[in-house]
Amino acid sequence: MAIFMVERRFAEELEAASEVIDGINRINDEEGVRWLYSFLSSDRRKTYCLYEAPSPEAIRQAAARAGLPADVIVEVTDRLLPDGATAAI
Repeated sequence: MAIFMVERRFAEELEAASEVIDGINRINDEEGVRWLYSFLSSDRRKTYCLYEAPSPEAIRQAAARAGLPADVIVEVTDRLLPDGATAAI
């Protein structure tokens, strides 16, 4: 399955309550999407999330159902390491 980086912009500061996270994960499961992890900006209004999914459309569908933005979705294939080498994700 492909790996995607998703950039999200939130109008308000992100609050990630456990019941909200559980709901997002349930929707993701139903759409065949797996949330791996996210990075939050210091103001908690932007996230960069790594997902495993069959397609960008599956991520967009899960995001829409969860009421989340999905501003930019980019498929990623490799990691660039500090020594200049690349490695599969």
